[in-house]
Formats: sequence, C-alpha cells, structure tokens
Amino acid sequence: MTETIARPSAETPVPPADDPRLRAWIAFLRAYAAVTRRLEAELHAERGLGLAEYDALVQLALADQWRLRMSELAERVVLSRSGVSRLVDRLQASGLVTRAACAEDARVSWATLTNAGYERLRDASPVHLRGVETHFLAQIPDGDREALVRVLEGVVRGLRAQARTAPDACVPPDACVPPDA
Repeated sequence: MTETIARPSAETPVPPADDPRLRAWIAFLRAYAAVTRRLEAELHAERGLGLAEYDALVQLALADQWRLRMSELAERVVLSRSGVSRLVDRLQASGLVTRAACAEDARVSWATLTNAGYERLRDASPVHLRGVETHFLAQIPDGDREALVRVLEGVVRGLRAQARTAPDACVPPDACVPPDA
C-alpha cells in the first residue's frame, strides 16, 4: 500500500536558500555544531571529560559557595532537569560533585563542586580554552568579536523580555533563556 503525501499549499512556500533569515540561522547552527563537536572531541581525547561535564563544573565553580540548585544548573548548562540529573549522577560517581537535599525545602536539591571537581576543571581548562581560541575566536576578526557578543546578548535580552511579557509563549519560562547568559 502506497501512502499519499498531501502537498502543502502554494500559499506557504519553502523559503529560497538565499533567504537571509535562513542563511543567518543555518550559519549559526552549523558554526555551533562544528565548534562544539571539536571542543567535545578534544576534551574527551585529552582529558576524558565531556563538554557538558566541563560546562557543569565551570558553572559550579563560578557559583557562590561552588553550589547551585539543580534547576539553576540545568538552566545554565542548557539541559533539561532530567538531563542535568543524569549528568550530576555521573559527576557524583566520579567524586567531582556532591548532591544534597535542601533542609528548608524538600523540592530543592543542591549540586556542589568538590575539591576534586575543581582540580579536574583546572586540569581541563587549558584544553578547553585553547580549543575556544583556535576553533572559535581565531575565526572571528578582532573587530567583529565585540559586535558578535553584543548581537548574541541582544538575542538573549530580547527573549527574556518576550518571556516576561508573554509568559505563555515559552513554558516553562526558565527553559526559554538561561539566566546570566
């Protein structure tokens, strides 16, 4: 039996390949994917650490008292809550992070960087920062770097403003835009 696929109406055509909206979006996605794949491969090969693991350790090291609520960590590493839970489980099994329930609120769980986690982060950081410089920053002319930062921070600010004015547009709101981005 052959399935017939309904054709979309001519009123909703596919944009051409040179549509500037598609060009910008596709370029962003391809650059992000290429750089993160390369960073992931280098961190794994040289330090046995994944990029998400490294990012979680960085976020915890930057946090007050080296700890974050699991929900905050999920937002900062751009993972779902279940994804960050599995990530923290792996980090905890390696002795890099501890997890503890909040005494005041049973719904809250904390992830805390251990001294071993901090040392692992210090060991991996030169590899990661070398990769960021080589595979990302070196590809952007010096005069364009600040413009890129302004543009990307503007995207984040705009999405935060949209989430505040139209909270139903992005449920849950914390999934739309990570804090402190």
